[in-house]
Amino acid sequence: MHTERLADLLGPWLGDGRAYAGVAAGIRGLALDGRLSVGARVPSERQLAQALGLSRTTVSAAYDLLRGEGYLHSAAGAGSRVTLPSPAPVRPDADPGEPAVVRDLTIAAAPAPAQLLDAVAGATADLRPLLAGHGLHPYGLPALRAAVAGHLTGRGLATEPEQVLVTNGALAGWDLLLRTVTRPGQRALVEQPTYPAALDCLAAHHLRPVALPVGTEGWELPVAAADVALVTPDGQNPTGLLADDGQRRALLSALDAPVVATDETFAELVLDGARPTALAGLDRRVVTLGSMSKAYWSGLRVGWVRADPALLARLAQARGTVDLSSPVLEQLVAVRLLAVADDVLSDRVAWLTAARDALLSALAARLPDWRVVRPRAGSVLWVQLPGESSTRLAAHALDLGLRVTPGPRFTVDGTADRWLRLPLSAPPEQADEVAAVLQAAWARTASGADSRRTPSRWTA
Repeated sequence: MHTERLADLLGPWLGDGRAYAGVAAGIRGLALDGRLSVGARVPSERQLAQALGLSRTTVSAAYDLLRGEGYLHSAAGAGSRVTLPSPAPVRPDADPGEPAVVRDLTIAAAPAPAQLLDAVAGATADLRPLLAGHGLHPYGLPALRAAVAGHLTGRGLATEPEQVLVTNGALAGWDLLLRTVTRPGQRALVEQPTYPAALDCLAAHHLRPVALPVGTEGWELPVAAADVALVTPDGQNPTGLLADDGQRRALLSALDAPVVATDETFAELVLDGARPTALAGLDRRVVTLGSMSKAYWSGLRVGWVRADPALLARLAQARGTVDLSSPVLEQLVAVRLLAVADDVLSDRVAWLTAARDALLSALAARLPDWRVVRPRAGSVLWVQLPGESSTRLAAHALDLGLRVTPGPRFTVDGTADRWLRLPLSAPPEQADEVAAVLQAAWARTASGADSRRTPSRWTA
């Protein structure tokens, strides 16, 4: 935001009381109202002081207060940017004795979009007509089913509302599908590497995982039959690969499974090139799992399953033992966000592209021997280390205040210890800070130093 415009907006807060408190209250209020978007750069202390006719000491005190409250983040040479305070989550795998402040790179998630607060305000108004009902919608609110169907149709996958079941994220859809179409002991084909929670679901349902190798050039064609398969050709997690139409058809032709699930969590986050044909548009076996967690906000636990209505009826029955229905207010927020999807996604892709390019550049400068798969979609880097263990590296990084997840967590058989996943969740201006910690942790690893830390398992 331009300095003069911000100064005008801060005017109403600069009446009575201490000037620094008024400046801080104004910026805080504008951020909470969404008029200063998360990630927006604010003017320097000197520039804002001149525009407001205040001393630089006054503006400096206001910025210090906002930094302490979590509404501003400043970095040397990169200025100050708007943030929103958020308490650190309590992790189930926290290591006793780890540093008090730890930067978390185990979660591939970005801050909420600027459009979220307006969506929440609109959803609150939309809630009133629904309050007379019981609020349980096993298939999802009709308004959201229609919005999702329209959104998928707009992306080239013709969809009717009757083909959509709303879930609490793509992972919940995968769990429901396994509950419905499999029984213990059956075979499930999953990519290797893949998203760890997908593997955890297989273990919870006592299924036998069959690895489908994914290399830097793409997917190996499967040679074994399975009872269900899960593939992610759209921003594969963690490699960031994006399968073209030829690869998709070859993979589907080789898959010997009656049900093929495709996780489209990253499908809208294409960073390079055009989006290929949706997998469900190429094969009637395909069940599509969607989510708003990565493209919109992870705190919004809304996803969907797109499938034949007869299968959705079975899924709706199965969810009765899990969660009955998704929260109504969050579904209404999702409807509002899908209505402005183009704006949200444009901002998100631009942010991720900048974060990707900054981290790639920082790693190339500080750790030139590391090989990185440049992701064409999604929000993570998949990094190959030159000969040392990513498990030991993750332990040393935690000692230094950086939490990362080593490669074996992403595999069926505990391999890939020379690989490391790095989410693009740090702002571009912090990329060199992250690379510097990794460089120091790598030096400790290569020297054979010991660490008693336990690498993180909880990841998203």
